[in-house]
Amino acid sequence: MNEIEHAYIQTNGIQLHVAQQGPDDDELVLLLHGFPEFWYGWRKQMAELAEQGYRVWTPDQRGYNLSDKPENVKDYDMKELVEDIAGLIRQSGRDQVILAGHDWGGIVSWKVAEMYPELIKKMMILNAPHLAAMSKHVLKHPSQLLKSSYILFFQLRGIPEKLVSRANWGVATSALIGSSMKGTFSSRDLQEYRLAWSQPNAMTTMINWYRANGKNMMNASTTSNITVPTFIIWGVNDQFLGKELAEMSLDYCEDGKGIFVGDTTHWLHHEKARQISQLMIDYIKED
Repeated sequence: MNEIEHAYIQTNGIQLHVAQQGPDDDELVLLLHGFPEFWYGWRKQMAELAEQGYRVWTPDQRGYNLSDKPENVKDYDMKELVEDIAGLIRQSGRDQVILAGHDWGGIVSWKVAEMYPELIKKMMILNAPHLAAMSKHVLKHPSQLLKSSYILFFQLRGIPEKLVSRANWGVATSALIGSSMKGTFSSRDLQEYRLAWSQPNAMTTMINWYRANGKNMMNASTTSNITVPTFIIWGVNDQFLGKELAEMSLDYCEDGKGIFVGDTTHWLHHEKARQISQLMIDYIKED
């Protein structure tokens, strides 16, 4: 068995907590979580990838769990989020890594691939749109604004974090349970999330990602094509993001392919963990 190790790595002027698994002398797979998760959300994929002989790094991104939490909203601008990951890759000692991201982790992955394609060998995106595709889709399909209305709510200062933390994080846990397939998140899982959310100032700094980047999510001016080979894996019953976004995002990939996974939601890597892990492994091994 490959045990999970925990390290703290300096990058872009901050310190990230990074869960690590697998042999240290092999290809590195870097997994980026989204909101409101932390490294723990990738634990099943970490184990499967490590068993296949890959080294896996899964950071708590800035503002999350045990990683540093800069105080200012501007510290969560997309440029800073991208530089965190580019710096982490350089710190790994590898010339290139395989990058995968879900939700916000996927959005950061898109931007890393756009700005630093030389650092990425292959990329896998789970239910996270290319921001230019998101902007175009919102203009043509206002219904997406309703699905993403929580982004507007998160622009309020202080109110969202007070609401979600009430009654031992009752609103936050209910959101996870209500937007996923029945039985996806166990009582132990929810307790792990509560512990992560309860880190000092964590929920504020997590929500600051939306405050710093909310406008750009709906009004992205970039149309840069992605040259990194890309595989989009999309849960079809995502109540936050329409599946049309997966197809539109592929239009920005010079070497891209995608797959829809049935009977899954936004939380597909939890709901069908083994299937998602196998899809990832098969793509990594493709010539």
